[in-house]
Amino acid sequence: MHRAHLLLSIGLILLFLAGCSQAPVTTTSPNPTGTNNPTGTNSTAQVSLSMTDEPPSGVTVLFFQINLTAAYLTPASASSNVSLLSNNTPIQIDVTQLQAISSFLSTASVPTGVYNSLTLTFANPQLVIFNASDQAIASTCPLNTTCQLTPQLDNSSTLTFSSAPFPVTIAQNTPLGFLVDFHLNQVIQSDLSVNLGISNGVTVETLPPTPPVGPRPFGFLFGTVQSVNASQSQFTLQTRDARTFTIDVNSSTTYANFPSSVCTTSNFSCLAPGQIVKVQVGDVQADRTLLAAEVSYVQAAAQLVVEGDIIGLKTSNGSTVMTLLLHWCPPDNSTFVFGGIASVTVSPTATFSVDSDNFTIPAGLSFASASDLLVGQEVRADVVASSLSNGPTPAAPWAPPTVSFTTDSVELEPSQVTGTITTINPSASTFTITTFPNFFVPWLTANWASWTPTQITVETTSQTTYQGLSTDSFSGLETNSLVSVRGWLFSTPSGPTPSTLLAETVLGRPQGFF
Repeated sequence: MHRAHLLLSIGLILLFLAGCSQAPVTTTSPNPTGTNNPTGTNSTAQVSLSMTDEPPSGVTVLFFQINLTAAYLTPASASSNVSLLSNNTPIQIDVTQLQAISSFLSTASVPTGVYNSLTLTFANPQLVIFNASDQAIASTCPLNTTCQLTPQLDNSSTLTFSSAPFPVTIAQNTPLGFLVDFHLNQVIQSDLSVNLGISNGVTVETLPPTPPVGPRPFGFLFGTVQSVNASQSQFTLQTRDARTFTIDVNSSTTYANFPSSVCTTSNFSCLAPGQIVKVQVGDVQADRTLLAAEVSYVQAAAQLVVEGDIIGLKTSNGSTVMTLLLHWCPPDNSTFVFGGIASVTVSPTATFSVDSDNFTIPAGLSFASASDLLVGQEVRADVVASSLSNGPTPAAPWAPPTVSFTTDSVELEPSQVTGTITTINPSASTFTITTFPNFFVPWLTANWASWTPTQITVETTSQTTYQGLSTDSFSGLETNSLVSVRGWLFSTPSGPTPSTLLAETVLGRPQGFF
């Protein structure tokens, strides 16, 4: 699994949200931002922003979303702040998906010079939780119940980071990144309010200019292709929240999941206006364009496709019915909402596939029928025409909104699971992790009331990447250490554990933060 980050790029600097550092934070009132040059020069650099998370104790956080409404740097030599958000447009962040991958946010030009602090302003947090604690939460969310709420921010919507790693120097043509982390077990309080200013609730660190292994983790963008310029080898991408990016490609860019009906050879010629694609950002260039490391096909413009975690499975009238917690919804379709619930009937003639993203799936791992479905899997499902209907009106505010539809195509997507390493088998290149009830959806049982920690076998290959370990390789794994893993979750009822996670990325959590 990739580590979940959100990336905001400014000038020649990279700004990330993730979390392992101990940078102190202060709560402030929002300040106006400026775009004038604080150094009196015309030099600029690129800055980016990323985010990750940590769940609370006592409940399972199925979904946590918050908006970033402002982000700015305060220079040492002038009074005007420098905004990091393009056109000051708020950005909607699904923190739930930030265990092991990063999500690119924005780019902007920042003058070179010394900066004393970073200020971030957040708004509109939303939670969907499963109450697996030993009592009702806030006297409102009953035991063994899925609840949705809009928590209050405890006077800490604006945070200013002014200690280490600050002050920072932005140099011309020299990338710099900040990694900011949400530790949800700190920021979510016992009454389900959100206190971003609590100690170690949100932390910041700088990203090394050059990673020891692999490319810089700039993260991912989902969006609709607006235009394609073959002569310039670039295209424009618009995200669901109307952010627009210019994407460059080169000979190193790879292409994944384009169906044969779209193109026979996976290359730049596959791209067309209206397609929805996922872009793995490989670099932020001096002119603020993004260089794509990989472009993956998601769906055609007119096609309805959703993606979410399976949080329940049952059989109805001989058909398998999945309960999905939605993390990806079709653009410009108000029927589907992030954090909503979809009841999905799997057609008896449905096709099954794996979104492998050019990763080789070893023999013996199967996802070919409804019998291979498993609670905890992330899947993408097509919506059969005329099968979509709204569910019953939820009992506000505690029941997530629901929709129902039939699918004739189910694709296995990478899941994200965090847990403690219990055993390591170097000869088989596998290890086992024990999951926790507060780490989103890894309980692997349809009976939430009887949840117990589950062991998962993690299978690695030569394509698996490692980050944050003592040695960024299989040999860097240690028992009793905390890791986040992103990969494909397969049901293996005859194996030593009920499931096998084929690891694309293993991320160490050396400080115990998640």
